Amino acid sequence: MAETNFVDYVKIYCTSGNGGAGVVSWRREKHVPLGGPAGGDGGRGGHIILRGNAQQWTLLDLKYRKFIKAEHGQPGQSSKKQGRGGADEVLEVPVGVIAKDAETDQVLAEITEDGQEVILLQGGRGGLGNWHFRTSTNQSPDYAQPGEPGQERAIVLELKLLADVGLVGLPNAGKSTLLSVVSAAKPEIADYPFTTLVPNLGLVRYRDGGSFVMADIPGIIEGASQGKGLGTRFLRHIERNAVLLLLIPIVEPTAEGLTTPTDIEAQYALLRAELEAYDPWLLHKPHLVALTKADLAQPDLVARLPTEVAGTPTVVISAVANQGIDRLLDRLWALLQTEAAPLSEK
Repeated sequence: MAETNFVDYVKIYCTSGNGGAGVVSWRREKHVPLGGPAGGDGGRGGHIILRGNAQQWTLLDLKYRKFIKAEHGQPGQSSKKQGRGGADEVLEVPVGVIAKDAETDQVLAEITEDGQEVILLQGGRGGLGNWHFRTSTNQSPDYAQPGEPGQERAIVLELKLLADVGLVGLPNAGKSTLLSVVSAAKPEIADYPFTTLVPNLGLVRYRDGGSFVMADIPGIIEGASQGKGLGTRFLRHIERNAVLLLLIPIVEPTAEGLTTPTDIEAQYALLRAELEAYDPWLLHKPHLVALTKADLAQPDLVARLPTEVAGTPTVVISAVANQGIDRLLDRLWALLQTEAAPLSEK
């Protein structure tokens, strides 16, 4: 997924169609000199509709369509003929999109399934023709209803990726490398912070035909929940991951080109603090800690690594050396098969 093509936030201005006006018309058949009312109803204005499309992964198509307008309904016709309804404007969006009112931040719709359709803005109803208003005391009503106006609203569309496992960690924790090893995804990998600037998705093949989707989320830094670094722009993608995999490197590079042991508990506490500050419910998601880059650590340091951090189990891995990967996938698969239960506060 190219960086320039991944768009997960757009603001659009939507207008549904006006309803067509009902008309005043009369019967004019031969030999019916005093024909009654026969004005038809106006057609409905077009709706603005969101439709989920599992083949789409970005809101790029809507980035350059700032103004979305549905068609107006047509006026009614004589002989009680109804006017043609306005064409709906259907916006195909990726699964995982939330639509909000741009002014109030109210959630208007949420697309969670392929093919799901939600009417975002209703088109105006068509007006009634004059034949609806005939009564025993008024056989010749000479008025009809105008059509109802459509709705106008500024809409914000936010994409929150749907994935089974979300990778969470500081920059250079090894998230992209792990994703490239366990799936066919090819994220950019380099030895500098913020290599990953957009989320990447990969399908992980498990034994016996099983599979799950893993998401590489751009790195978290201290203060990300307040907008620092890449900030909350990508933290929202973590919300819909069923399981979180927190990646903490065993060693970190020094300015001299050497490595020094990581303060694992401090990094774990930082990650949890940023997740909690953004949304406390994230702490209730099942999660696991992967201690990465075991190939760069001395064997005696690896042997002393903890089997859990603050009560959360750990798995020692090296994506480069393919060490501990099968065990990690087994643990993730087991978590995905169990019903998510609130984790105890650490």
